[in-house]
Amino acid sequence: MTFVQIIDFETDRIDEMRALAESMDSQFADSENGPARRLILRDRSRPGHYLGVIEFDSYEEAMQNSNDPETTKFAEQMAALCTRPPSFTDCDVVDVTDFR
Repeated sequence: MTFVQIIDFETDRIDEMRALAESMDSQFADSENGPARRLILRDRSRPGHYLGVIEFDSYEEAMQNSNDPETTKFAEQMAALCTRPPSFTDCDVVDVTDFR
């Protein structure tokens, strides 16, 4: 079952946050347990507020990724760029509908 983690964060350093995320792309591409997809959303009504939607093939793969020391390091660096601590919501995908 597909698993999604939603990261709710605020930053005034989104360009640095983007560069940090992109620095992890090659590691994730080479990992069997890395995320399948990353989607970053900017809140139009709250400047500096973002949501990261990180999709994994399974909960188990997400937990293996979470236990990776490089992921821990990334999370610490990400938190340092935030104006408040990020919050995390873990979700099982129960339905997907493609309209196009």
